[in-house]
Amino acid sequence: MATTAAPGSHMAAIKPCVSSSRRTYMSCTANFGANSEVAVSKGLRSSSNISSRQPFFRSVQSGPVKSVKVITRAMSASAENTPLPGLPVDLRGKRAFIAGVADDNGYGWAIAKSLAAAGAEILLGTWVPALNIFESSLRRGKFDESRVLPDGSLMEITKVYPLDAVFDNPDDVPEDIKSNKRYMGSSKWTVKEVAESVKEDFGSIDILVHSLANGPEVVKPLLETSRYGYLAAISASSYSFISLLQHFAPIMNPGGASISLTYIASERIIPGYGGGMSSAKAALESDTRVLAFEAGRKHRVRVNTISAGPLRSRAAKAIGFIDMMIDYSSANAPLPKELSAEEVGNVAAFLASPLASAITGSVVYVDNGLNAMGVGVDSPIFENLELPKEA
Repeated sequence: MATTAAPGSHMAAIKPCVSSSRRTYMSCTANFGANSEVAVSKGLRSSSNISSRQPFFRSVQSGPVKSVKVITRAMSASAENTPLPGLPVDLRGKRAFIAGVADDNGYGWAIAKSLAAAGAEILLGTWVPALNIFESSLRRGKFDESRVLPDGSLMEITKVYPLDAVFDNPDDVPEDIKSNKRYMGSSKWTVKEVAESVKEDFGSIDILVHSLANGPEVVKPLLETSRYGYLAAISASSYSFISLLQHFAPIMNPGGASISLTYIASERIIPGYGGGMSSAKAALESDTRVLAFEAGRKHRVRVNTISAGPLRSRAAKAIGFIDMMIDYSSANAPLPKELSAEEVGNVAAFLASPLASAITGSVVYVDNGLNAMGVGVDSPIFENLELPKEA
């Protein structure tokens, strides 16, 4: 299920940083939202020493939010090798490809932000028909506020690739798609071609994120779902992960990590989440276990999936009852609060980091504990039951 953007209230206040004309060193305290503080120290190359590979978009936030112009990935070699104090999620020197980002309020965007905050370089794969609008919004600064990282800098996106993960290679693309005006002007957007382009541009990646799901008949009960609708949901929402890993694993560095997103409908009945989507999520979780073994043995790559709770996003609104699911979760989960996309993003950053080096083949629940509940405590049947309450 799709998500909403990380709330602006989590933007951090930056303490004074010391700079020099040749090189800038920052020592800042960043608030990550859950009343925690993390000391962040970064050494940044001067602009004359920045890699010739220029990022897709680089600017400083204008308007009411103050920010520092910081190139997240352009750090001195000494800074990359200097251990941070404590037990940090440190992804400096790592490169991530996140498939399925088309706006600034979904899980994919939140994961990209958390990975960037931990120091990773960000590459995105965006659905071809949404590519022009997404890139235009980036250029015009429409996403600037939501690009703000905990240290006050803006998330830098090195490159955006057109991608349609339903098609593995050019031979799979039917003529009606090739001639569709929404695909005209873009090229090399099948999974195989994108993996080849990333290899040509950057050589390798360390982190692969699958943030893709689509079911054309999601509003239909499973009993009324057509074969086409069912198989389309499986293709876009679960097989696409197999295809991505199949083509990207060969260019992933040993010790790399891949992450997908699933939903509790894979194992529990969620009325209204139809069209084969519950089946697709169940397949995705099963595939996660098998792929963990195969990719782990062959490529030394870890494979995990995050089962995230409901959040408001453009994609989730297409289902039609997302507000009710959020209200239900808040009323019945062990932690009675609304889930933020940032919380999902931070777990993804942990799973991608060396701190999770022994975790693979797992379904990690990030849903305020809703998955543990056997009944809904907001039911009238429990109205006379004394429930635990906050002191």
